[in-house]
Amino acid sequence: MALLAMHLAQIKGRMDEKASLALIEELGRIPHKMEIILNQAKSIEDLASKFVSFSHFLYLGRGVSFPVALEGALKLKEISYIHAEAYPGGEMKHGPIALIDENMPTMAIVPRDRVYAKMLSNISEIKARIGYILAVASEDDEEIEERVDKVIPVPSTDPLFTPFLTTLPLQLFAYYIGAKRGADVDQPRNLAKSVTVE
Repeated sequence: MALLAMHLAQIKGRMDEKASLALIEELGRIPHKMEIILNQAKSIEDLASKFVSFSHFLYLGRGVSFPVALEGALKLKEISYIHAEAYPGGEMKHGPIALIDENMPTMAIVPRDRVYAKMLSNISEIKARIGYILAVASEDDEEIEERVDKVIPVPSTDPLFTPFLTTLPLQLFAYYIGAKRGADVDQPRNLAKSVTVE
């Protein structure tokens, strides 16, 4: 999809060839960067151990990170049976903020992109309500480390490709919580590989 988008942007004159080639090169580096994340699976497992007994979780993201938040919450629900909701950061004040306390941790997806400052604002609001915040963020982001309780670092990349890197640690996090809760993570209950009933 990314390659198609770049090709169409070139045809429409919205991206020059140099910028397109730089993005293609970065896309080629994504598998290696995903490997880096997989190599830190033990630290994600250790972190997951601390959340095995929680009953609720909030996932927040903005822009391209909102679908990542949806995926993270869905995986946590499906394989650990923990109630998890995903919300766009801009909608946090319309419901989920009322639930924030020390018993409902928040997983924020916070890449350095055009909505970064707005996500920092969301984080400040959660902190003001004594909420525990985990963040999936770029490994070189020192500012986020000062604002949240724990960072799951991912390699930096172009904002277009952040979902490749931010989704993976959320899936690992859900997997380890499910396994530690004794759930059958390979065959979650009541799930089918495809929808067969309308």
